[in-house]
This record gives sequence, structure tokens and C-alpha cells, in this order.
Amino acid sequence: MTPTTQRKANTGQHRRRRRSRNQTAPGQSSPKLRLIPLGGMEEVGRNSMILEYGKDILIIDLGLQFPEEDMPGVDYSIPNISYLKGKEKNVRGILITHGHYDHIGGVPHLVHKLGNPTIYGSDLTLALIKKKQEDINPQHKLRLVTVKKDTKLKIGPFRIEFVGLSHNIPASFGIIIHTPLGPVMHTGDFKIDHKGGYRNETDIQKIERLKKMRMLALMCDSTNAPHQGHQLSESEITQNLEEMFKRAKGRIIFATFASLLTRIQQIVWLAEKHNRKVQVEGFSMRTNIEIAKQLGYLKSKKNTFVKDKEAAKLPDSRRVILSTGAQGEERAVLMRMANGEHKYLKIQKGDLVVFSSSVVPGNERAVQRLKDGLFREGADVYDNQMLDIHAGGHAKSEDLRWFIRTIRPQYFIPIEGNHSFLRMNARYAMEEGMAEDHVLVADNGQVIEFTKQGGKLTKEYVPTDHVFVDGLGVGDVSHVVLRDRKHLSADGMVLIVATVDGRTGRPLGKPDIITRGFIFPQSNQQLLNEIRKTVQGELKDTEPKTQANEADLRNKIRKALEKLIFKRIERTPMILPVIIVT
Repeated sequence: MTPTTQRKANTGQHRRRRRSRNQTAPGQSSPKLRLIPLGGMEEVGRNSMILEYGKDILIIDLGLQFPEEDMPGVDYSIPNISYLKGKEKNVRGILITHGHYDHIGGVPHLVHKLGNPTIYGSDLTLALIKKKQEDINPQHKLRLVTVKKDTKLKIGPFRIEFVGLSHNIPASFGIIIHTPLGPVMHTGDFKIDHKGGYRNETDIQKIERLKKMRMLALMCDSTNAPHQGHQLSESEITQNLEEMFKRAKGRIIFATFASLLTRIQQIVWLAEKHNRKVQVEGFSMRTNIEIAKQLGYLKSKKNTFVKDKEAAKLPDSRRVILSTGAQGEERAVLMRMANGEHKYLKIQKGDLVVFSSSVVPGNERAVQRLKDGLFREGADVYDNQMLDIHAGGHAKSEDLRWFIRTIRPQYFIPIEGNHSFLRMNARYAMEEGMAEDHVLVADNGQVIEFTKQGGKLTKEYVPTDHVFVDGLGVGDVSHVVLRDRKHLSADGMVLIVATVDGRTGRPLGKPDIITRGFIFPQSNQQLLNEIRKTVQGELKDTEPKTQANEADLRNKIRKALEKLIFKRIERTPMILPVIIVT
């Protein structure tokens, strides 16, 4: 074979290999790039995004959503991954933006169902995931790879790089995925902070260079889109927190999220400056602080943190208590202190209680009850409405505008927030000059599709209904179960137990009636007697000799009682007839 023939053969082999990698043969169209949100597009939480090119799949975040008012008894919900069933071998990896539970909380429940793909994240993020895995699903070991903001990866047909973004937990990243159709960026949660706290800086220079990439699509955090202006810098918060230390004569109790490590670091440094010791209360708070200290994300002097017995010996003027419970959780440390139910800590006159976190929507009433209890016990209470002592972790309107204006993506996809939040973020993009048909506002499960001709929202949807976690059960609580729980909470329950003769079908004695959350029996004997008579009337001359007949009889009793009870007191309790055949 001549050198020229050899070169031609090598070139042909190279072209065939390249076509194989891109999964495109002559006469075929190139694969589509599909973005599929499994959550986070209609709520705050449950954040998860699928990126699919041909048969190759990446997942960005697998978070949880804390229960809303219409989810009684549920611990939280996680993404529905049924779309990926049968595609587990195609999942090349899971990329995690940061360590908050609404981005990592689904990992222990779902990753083994996906074939245990490699998880990529910062050292702090992976440490928090590992701890959560050990608590929930220790029998399944994770495959973890640590990345930094300058790390570059090659995963299947994708090239991955990261950009440092500020949030209220250190080591938060935006993720850039170079696909065969162009680069796309996922911000995760972020804000713009030119004076970011310790190991929590916004990489402004790299963000400004992203414009040169001609970003195909920018998936951008919308959580704070309804709020105008610029997000506060952590440096401003430090100054206001110091006012608390100067003002306090007794104990200072800081209530915040256990994952808000940036705020915890500020409090620790101020405690050291003002000669106070720090006492930590709450399991999750202790766990996160220990992880952050081990990885160098939280710095303190040797004797800054003290245990409970040592703290009790200190004068109040030298004590700081770091506590969970800023959302008014019933069993959290701060609520138990306010109610006098804590083992050794009680709120006392002279305490200064500082809520250094924002209130999660839906928790307003619980937080207000907690504050009322604290004031009642003589504490002085401050929150971020009284003084700027909390900087949110999400970009406000002007920061979002700057981000869009700086990167100039071809397509803009608002993510992470209620639908109205996404729409507001979309409006900022259009006001910054983006065409309306290049701003794609999707619902959960709605497939966003890109080809060489451009991007669009499709009419295709994948399943995204909630998968509820309740105790040790995952997915065994359905919407039907929640409907029954809401029914019980609204109108209570009536249980009818009737015994009948199996040969004659006639009732044996009076039916027993058990009620819960329906009426106070002693004050409603007349109604209970009417219920008994109605049941006995339905049982008369009935011969329940088969299971089908028993089912029909139960339905007759239920309908008769529903009609009676609504006519008498206009309530609709859950009615459960039980027929015992002897």
C-alpha cells in the first residue's frame, strides 16, 4: 500500500470513528439535544434536570421538596425518574451544583435505581451527600468524584467545566456543558457578590469571558426574580450582625439553617472577636459544622466551640447559641426552648434571639407563633425585616439582568421557582434584548429540544408527579392517600361496626359507632341514634352470603349515612362501614 493510499485509509477510518461517536450516519439527521426538567419549574425545590443527546444522558442535581400544606404527614418529595427506566446504562453521570437538600436530597433514594452512576461535585457537597447516604441508605455505596471550579471533565460526548458562583453555602458551582450542538450553562442557585465571604466568591472574570462562548442556552435560577434591586453582600451582613453583639447584654441565640455555613462562619468570627463561646444545638447543625471544619470551610480558634456543660458555667454575656428551628418547626431546638420543653435550655429575659434566615413560603404562621412565644418569655427578637441580618442566596432582578446581559445566550431558560417566578425572569431576558421565541419557559416534565436549526418547547411531557417520602416508605404514599388524609383532617371519620347473622342476614344487636375528629359523642347522642337506625334499616332483610353482597351492602350504608349526616350538620366525614358475618 502506498503512503497516499495509507493516508486515505486512515482518513476514512477516522471519519467512520467520528460518525460513530456522534451517532450520525450518512443520510441521517444529527441527534437532538433534549433538556427535561424533572422538578423545580413549578415549585421551590425538587430541582433536577436531564440533559440528553442521542443515547447519552447527564443529570444535573437530584433534590427534594419539603412538604406543602396539601401534603399532610409527608416528610418530603423527590423527583420521579420513571422516564429513565430502561435507560440506566445511558446515564453517564450526575452533576451536583451545591450541597443544599433541594439539590441533593433525592440522591440517597434514587441513585441506586439509576445504576449507581458517578456523582460529581465539590468536596463539601459530596461530604454532605455521603453523610445523607449513610443516614438513609447505608447499604448502597456511592461513586463520588470531587471537582473544583477549574476542573474540566470529558463525559461521553460532553465536555464539562465549572464556574464559581456565590450562594449561602460554600463551594457552589455553575456548570457549563459543551454539547455537540453548543455549550449550555446551568447556574444552580446563585447570587452576584463582589465581596463574597470565605471561599464563596463569584468568579466575575470567568463569567465575563463566557460571552465569547456563544452560549447555546442559559438555565438560570429564578428563586428571587420577584424581588427588585441587588442582593445584599455578605460583608454588609457582617456589619449588621456585629451590631447584635454590641447590643446584647445576655445570651445571643442565632436561629438559622444548618446548611447556611457562610452565616455560621460570620457568627463564629464575631463571637471570637467579642470574647464569647459558641454552643451548637441541633443534630443537623452539629453534623454540618463538623463536616465544614474537617474540610476547611469553617475556621475557628481551638476553644471557640464549647459543650453544653461547659457553656452552662459561663456568664450569659459570654454565650452564643447556634440553633436550628428558624422555620418554626415543632420539634426543632428553638421551638422547644420557647415552649419550655428543652432538656436544659429555656428562653429567659435578656436573651437576644436573631432569625438570620429568610422564611420559607408556607412557614409564615409557624414562625409567627414561635416569635410570639419568644417575646412572651421576655426575649428580644430580631429578623431581617427589622435589620439586614440575612442576605438571600439568590440573585435579585438587577443581578439577573447583569448576568443575562453579560453572557448573552442564544436561548434563555428560567429554572428553579414557581411559574410566576420563571415568567418574571423571562421578562428580564426579553427586556435585555432577547427575542420572545428564544426565551423558553417550561413546565415540569416538558421537553425542551435543540437541533442545528434552533431550540423550542415541545408538546412532549415525561412523568413528574411527586414521589413522596414518608418515614421509611418511598413512593408508597400516593395522591389517593393524601386525599384521604386531607379528608380526615377536614371532617374526621365515622367507623360503623355491625354484626349480622350469616343465615338470615338480620342484624345482631345495635351497631357500634366510633368517631374521630367528627363530633363530640356525648353532646350528639341524637345524631348517633339516627345513624344507628339508618344502618339497621339498611341491614334489614339483607342476606350477605357472598363477598360481593357485603361490598354492595357497605356501599349502601355509606351512601345512606353520607346523605343523613350532610342533611343534619352539613359535614362529609370519611365513613367506614365494617360488616361482621357470624
